[in-house]
Amino acid sequence: MSTPRFRVVSIELFERPVRLRMPFRFGVVTLTGAPQAFVRARIRLADGGPRGGEAEGAAAELMVPKWFDKDPALSNEDNFAQLRGSLRRARVRYLAGGERTAWAHSATEQEGLVENYGPALLDRALLDALCRSMGVSFVEAVRRNLIGAQAFDGLDLPAFLSRLEFRNSIAARHTVGLVDPITAAEQGTRVDDGLPETLEEVLAAYGHRYFKLKVGGEAREDVERLAAIAAVLDRMPDPYHATLDGNEQYDDMAGVVELWERIKADARLRRLVGSILFIEQPVKRHKALQEKVGGIDKPMIIDESDDSLDAFARARELGYKGVSSKTCKGLYKSFINAARCSAWGGDYFMSGEDLTIQAGLALQQDLALVSLLGLTHVERNGHHYVNGMADLPRGEQEAFLGAHPDLYQRSHGAVRPRIVGGELSTGSLACAGYASGAMPDWNSMRSMQ
Repeated sequence: MSTPRFRVVSIELFERPVRLRMPFRFGVVTLTGAPQAFVRARIRLADGGPRGGEAEGAAAELMVPKWFDKDPALSNEDNFAQLRGSLRRARVRYLAGGERTAWAHSATEQEGLVENYGPALLDRALLDALCRSMGVSFVEAVRRNLIGAQAFDGLDLPAFLSRLEFRNSIAARHTVGLVDPITAAEQGTRVDDGLPETLEEVLAAYGHRYFKLKVGGEAREDVERLAAIAAVLDRMPDPYHATLDGNEQYDDMAGVVELWERIKADARLRRLVGSILFIEQPVKRHKALQEKVGGIDKPMIIDESDDSLDAFARARELGYKGVSSKTCKGLYKSFINAARCSAWGGDYFMSGEDLTIQAGLALQQDLALVSLLGLTHVERNGHHYVNGMADLPRGEQEAFLGAHPDLYQRSHGAVRPRIVGGELSTGSLACAGYASGAMPDWNSMRSMQ
């Protein structure tokens, strides 16, 4: 079967606000709310296809401030405007693209996290439409290379994609933000909505075994914070696993080495040290790829520095061992970097990370991607900081619950992700389309002007 080619007929951009139930601090920002962007795209297959000529697809992603661009001179509203602009510019390019494969339509070869935000969303919406037009799942479309992937940087991408095996469940790696309460004794005002708030309560409610711990750039303070977290995690009778996320809070590698030496020297952190899998982007992006990694006996990955298709290859030369997969950076970039890890062999790896991804399209498409890549755990925090689908129309909630009863549940007055024994079930995401048997309520959104 030849690779399907299609023309982009229309692209509509929407957004709606997301309100956090409790503040989430990462890096220099404490987030209490942000808009979520939605894309609805229509394509027309060049040959009509098995289901007629046209199909519609969708994607969604939170517009998170102070991650894509951390310039302190920019306000949160400035950051939102940057991401809206990226979407608008991508819309113009894709509508003018003519008849192409999904891979050829993609514009994620641009440099910069902001510039790749728009193409990353459009690529997912177009792939969703392509899958629906062909009556196939995301998994089948990728493995059969209906996306039209070609050899890249010496990698045989079609062969790599054909070997991928979809996982029906994945462990949720819980994020502990910089202002998250650890125990009830230290907590101030409670939300009191019936959902877990402290780390102790999260463990009891979800049974997590994987954790992502934020550090803030001050070694002494970070050690004390980690000691408080370890005091709770160490009560677990079974092994647990953790990652450290620096969020670019350290000026150079020397500061990271100091932090790591302090952590290893602290008796309170002995079990935590043994549990740490890797350290994520601790050095500011403008310096991270200027000096070699050294002095730390844990692998280090890039995240914010992964701003172009060659970034991981450059990071490898400096001693980095891994790179994050995030749908906001582009699913095709994730395939390329995963293929690199496979080709390079040894101890190179990909991790699954998250920008407070919300229940619905965004959560499902990201979970489908990391599950197809074979990852065993993925950072998830959107379900903790936001009250599930509580602010969405009842009909939309019921549609997603009905289409994906393994992934969602109804509790505390709303539909929300279902985590049992620390695991998320992903089996229903292998449905026709890109991981969704339901669509959002478009009438509940405002058009992105």
